[in-house]
Amino acid sequence: MLKWITFAPLIGALLCGFLGKKLGEKFVSLVACGSIAVSTVLAFFAFFTKLLPLPEGKRQITEHFFTWIEVGTFRADFAYLLDPLSGTYILFITGVGLLIHIYATGYMHGDEGFYRFFAYLNLFMFMMLTLVLGDNLLLLFVGWEGVGLCSYLLIGYYIERKEAGDAAKKAFIVNRIGDFGYSIGVMVAFTTFATVSFVDKEIGGKVIPSLFTQASAQGVEGVGVFGVMTAIALLLFVGACGKSAQVPLFVWLPDAMAGPTPVSALIHAATMVTAGVYLTARCSAIFTKSQTAMLIVAVIGAFTAMFAATIGIAQNDIKKVLAYSTVSQLGYMFLACGVGAFSAGIFHVMTHAFFKALLFLGAGSVIHGMHEEQDITKMGGLKKYMPYTFGTMAVGWLAISGVPMLSGFFSKDEILWQVWSSASVPPALAKTLWLLAAGTALMTAVYMTRLMVLTFWGNERFKVAHGDDHGHHDSHAIHPHESPKVMWV
Repeated sequence: MLKWITFAPLIGALLCGFLGKKLGEKFVSLVACGSIAVSTVLAFFAFFTKLLPLPEGKRQITEHFFTWIEVGTFRADFAYLLDPLSGTYILFITGVGLLIHIYATGYMHGDEGFYRFFAYLNLFMFMMLTLVLGDNLLLLFVGWEGVGLCSYLLIGYYIERKEAGDAAKKAFIVNRIGDFGYSIGVMVAFTTFATVSFVDKEIGGKVIPSLFTQASAQGVEGVGVFGVMTAIALLLFVGACGKSAQVPLFVWLPDAMAGPTPVSALIHAATMVTAGVYLTARCSAIFTKSQTAMLIVAVIGAFTAMFAATIGIAQNDIKKVLAYSTVSQLGYMFLACGVGAFSAGIFHVMTHAFFKALLFLGAGSVIHGMHEEQDITKMGGLKKYMPYTFGTMAVGWLAISGVPMLSGFFSKDEILWQVWSSASVPPALAKTLWLLAAGTALMTAVYMTRLMVLTFWGNERFKVAHGDDHGHHDSHAIHPHESPKVMWV
């Protein structure tokens, strides 16, 4: 089943790309959403009927297609690995991805590049699923580069807009820096352990234990000791910083908002940007052997969370606020990983995928209803025009703000508690990181409330914004309207 989970979107991408222009929007919508639906059903089926019944600690299913590269003792298979981590990821990648695809059919309706857009979107899903299901560092890298490519194509989707092209190039170049660190990390890992596989492999008649089995046998390198484990962990973390937009490689993500809104929801909220967190959690056996690396991950995560939240408070573009918010929440996830609370970090990845995708889709609905206006200072009073958009966005707003009994509250609370009580960082630092994280949570509530108030409450500023000096409204006066059903449902 694993091969169909990933290959269904690839087939969809090829059909949309080659036949979509001839066969029109209906065909493209059906193929694009249908192929993701197949993936979603299979992902849930594989997870709940195949993986969960296995005894705990033995939950691993591998599917081998072919040996991809074999040179001497080096072997990289094209093989997929389903375990609790990749299983959790494929559930929300396909689940949230399917909903975003359906929404996009309404959002992109009438666009001349409709077929191209869905071909890119489906290709992205294939690459992202390959990234999380790959059973070795090299296959993971194929998906890693693939999502980088699709991100470039989708951010620069509006080819006639200069800022879209610039943003796409910026994303690509900044990610190159991260990828350079990642590729060197893979080489160092191979020279150290003679394998890059996540599972034990039999090569030339003898079994070579997996990367993590060997890493677990190493001693812990203390703070300030720069041994080989620290080197591998930090090099992989450079890659993670590029993909997951951590300081100093976060500069591409806010610009990436030049792409269509469904792209922002899928790539920059639910899936691609969490790849760095996935890599860190996947290689937790390596990271935990280096106290230096863990400290650096925790500190950069906490700093990014705080820093991006302060920028988010001052943004007026509805998508830019959400973009900085994403950078900030990703910092939260890395902070959790850095203090050794990997499952809390992945829990936040999961809750964030839902409420942030919801907020981005809500923002897209507002932009759609406001005829492409993105400046929240030119909105206001939209609650009566867009009741459904307001209702759904309000849930996302309360969840990200950490209101008790909603998802964001549970995952943030778990991270804050784990940071405070962490044994893997010095107590004084743990308390400082906790303060930063708690401050960030407060600021998140502040900038999200500001976004909601300026958009949905107060005076209607869009009429003023478009009138001339004499009070005569020009013919471009904005008449806000609710989005079509396929979007708000």
